[in-house]
Amino acid sequence: MDGTTVRGDEVEFRLWAPAAHRVELRLERIGSDPEMIEMRRLGSADFGLPDFDLPDTNTWEASGVRARAGDHYSYIVDGSKPLPDPVSRLLPEGVHGCTEIVDPNRFTWTDTTWHGLDIRDYVLYELHIGTFTAEGTFDAAIMHLPYLRDLGVTAIEVMPVNAFPGRHNWGYDGVGLYAVQSNYGGPEGFRRFVDAAHQHGLAVVLDVVYNHLGNEGNYLRNLGPYFTAKHQTPWGEAVNFDDEGSQGVRRFFVNNALYWLREYHLDGLRLDAVHTIKDDSKLHIVAEIQNQAEALARESGRTICIIAETDENDPRYVLPPEKNGYGLAGIWSDDFHHAVHAYITGEDKGYYRDFGAREQITKALNEGFVFQGEFFKYWNDVRGSSPEGVPMQAHVINLQNHDQVGNRALGERITALMPRGARFLTAALLLLAPHTPLIFMGQEYDEKAPFQFFTDYGDPVLQHAVSEGRRKEFAEFDWKDVPDPQDHATFERSRLRWDQSRESVEMLSWYRDLLRLRREFVTHAERDCCAEWAGANTLFMRVPDRSARLLVVARFGGQNAWAPGKTWREALAHDEDGYAVKVYVRA
Repeated sequence: MDGTTVRGDEVEFRLWAPAAHRVELRLERIGSDPEMIEMRRLGSADFGLPDFDLPDTNTWEASGVRARAGDHYSYIVDGSKPLPDPVSRLLPEGVHGCTEIVDPNRFTWTDTTWHGLDIRDYVLYELHIGTFTAEGTFDAAIMHLPYLRDLGVTAIEVMPVNAFPGRHNWGYDGVGLYAVQSNYGGPEGFRRFVDAAHQHGLAVVLDVVYNHLGNEGNYLRNLGPYFTAKHQTPWGEAVNFDDEGSQGVRRFFVNNALYWLREYHLDGLRLDAVHTIKDDSKLHIVAEIQNQAEALARESGRTICIIAETDENDPRYVLPPEKNGYGLAGIWSDDFHHAVHAYITGEDKGYYRDFGAREQITKALNEGFVFQGEFFKYWNDVRGSSPEGVPMQAHVINLQNHDQVGNRALGERITALMPRGARFLTAALLLLAPHTPLIFMGQEYDEKAPFQFFTDYGDPVLQHAVSEGRRKEFAEFDWKDVPDPQDHATFERSRLRWDQSRESVEMLSWYRDLLRLRREFVTHAERDCCAEWAGANTLFMRVPDRSARLLVVARFGGQNAWAPGKTWREALAHDEDGYAVKVYVRA
């Protein structure tokens, strides 16, 4: 891998920079003046290959350099200003500053008996390190791990932690793809968090962004053909996965995935918005990442789950290779959220315009996808394909996530959008369905604080652009008074208020009880269900479909006197605001 390798009192530096004619290493040892070291381009002798077989690495190297962990360095490429290493493990001065040498072997792991979890066992809990606690650090988050374990969560999905501009950001504008954000606790803090999670029986999945990079602090164009005009994305030129020079770019991103899985003992990755990754190669970059992750899993005796976010309803991502799929463990399946949200709230703007019919809820529960090739008005095109052959646990569903909350103008949670009774009812559908459920941080205790979109750019041009762009983004939804992402108050409003968990004991107990029933009756049963409407307002969901062991009866208003008979025992019930739900198990 490029970057640094620490060998005792010496460090090897490697940089892939095919566009460079000269590269100098600027080394700042602790307590010493900076030293300039000329780097050399590797040649055929370094690989033991003839020139015509030489890999197109265009790698520059400085080996045997007297340095140690904690020293800082940067690169000067063809007389440029000092640039951080694109494979930095830590950027203590931010995305424009020097790289700090980190020795990953210094950390002592205690998770040798941990081997990961199968996707069938996943109950995901999505959190943002910066707002999950008042301190906004990995170490502070560790204090809440017993709470998550006792809740019934089995896997934590961490929003991106790679280096981004400023001190607070969602993480999707990151530029240091290998660096762990310093004010979160840096690499050592993240290792402590993952190690502690494993000690509590919790898997950790990291959200990574391979469809684009942020603008501020992005110096990759100075080094090589990382982007291509062959494809366009919502962020401009696409990452170069299939154009001239793409071999080194693909290696950079595949190695990044393996880096997180190997060095941080992560149990999986969530690939952000894969539908915006442009790649016409014979082997798609997502499939290559999956293949390499599988090889690592076999080599290490671990279970690794790669999950993709996509709005395409495309089964290709999770179907096995023999069915022309990529073989991922799961995909974010949005239709359940959209169907439930639109039906209960009545919202019909943007992508909600295609939802609102009650039958869409049962279709999402029974099949995963609602749209399977039908015309989608929001796209003015057809959307989706048949989910035949996709195991139900491969559908990751939710009632809230960072997008569905934070991409609203005011960042309202369902506490502000649905009656309390509806929140009890929909939680039962989410957590007892055969799909893989995802809980957004604070949802389990009815967190009232919003989760808004926040940034901390230092570039004045970007500061203005993000503030103005955010207002224009919501014109179609008619949302007014859009908070300024650059306003520090926007970030502060988005922190969890943990004192609310003590005020919402009933909702928290409801989630714990539902997850207890899930462990007993859903997790290891056949993963399907039969959901159907009876009358105008009552939904029945049997899990599994055949030889059902669990029955959810959900009433969306009106009256219902139906009882299931002596073969069923009532396990949970709630009735409020015209919404009633009862959960029965086999007597």
